[in-house]
Amino acid sequence: MRYPKDHGQQTRKRIVENASYGLRQNGADGLSVVDLMKLADLTHGSFYVYFKSRDALVVEALALAMDQTIAYWLDLTQGVPDEKGFDAIVESYLSPRHRDNAARGCALPALAADVGRSGPEARRTFAGRLEKMIDVIAGLIPKRSSTDARQPAAGAIATMVGSIVLARAAGDKRLSDALLEAGRQALRTQAASDGVEWRPQCTESGFERRKS
Repeated sequence: MRYPKDHGQQTRKRIVENASYGLRQNGADGLSVVDLMKLADLTHGSFYVYFKSRDALVVEALALAMDQTIAYWLDLTQGVPDEKGFDAIVESYLSPRHRDNAARGCALPALAADVGRSGPEARRTFAGRLEKMIDVIAGLIPKRSSTDARQPAAGAIATMVGSIVLARAAGDKRLSDALLEAGRQALRTQAASDGVEWRPQCTESGFERRKS
C-alpha cells in the first residue's frame, strides 16, 4: 500500500493531538506508551518511529494543549473591548462546560501538578506558554503598563485554575457550582480594583468553541 508523502507527518500530528486530549483527561502519569498510541488507533510498536521517548511526546502534547488555550483566548477577545474580553475569558473558563470537559479544556488544571514532577524540558515548555497566557490577560487590564498588569493577570489565572481544580474534585454538583461562582466573584472584585468594568452575564458558552 502506497501512502501519501506527508503520511508520516500526518500520523505524528494525529498522535500528538490525541495524546493532548488523553493527557488532559487522565493526567501525564496516567497513560503508558501503549495507552497513548491506542488513542490514535495505532500499535505501540511504531511509537519510536515518531518519538525518541514518552517524555518527548508528553512535552509536545502539553505544548499543543496550551497553544490551543492561547489561540482560543485570542480568538475570543479579538475586536472586543478589554473589559468585555476579560469577562468573556472568565465566564468561559469558569463554566460548567469547561469543568465537565477536561479533555478539551485548559491544560493548567489538568496537568500542572504532573508537570511539577516532570523533567526540565516539560517545565520549560509549561513556563513559556504560561508566560504567553499571562500576557493575554495582562493586555486586557486597562490603566496599567504591560509590566504592572502581569501580576494581577497571573493572579487571575491562578484563581481560575484553582477554582476549576476544586470544582472538578468536588463530588457534589451544588458545591462544585458554588466553587465556580466563588471564583467568578473573586475575579469580579479583583477586576474592579484593576479598573475593569465587569458586567457579569448569563452564558452557556463553554471552553471549547461551538461548531457552526
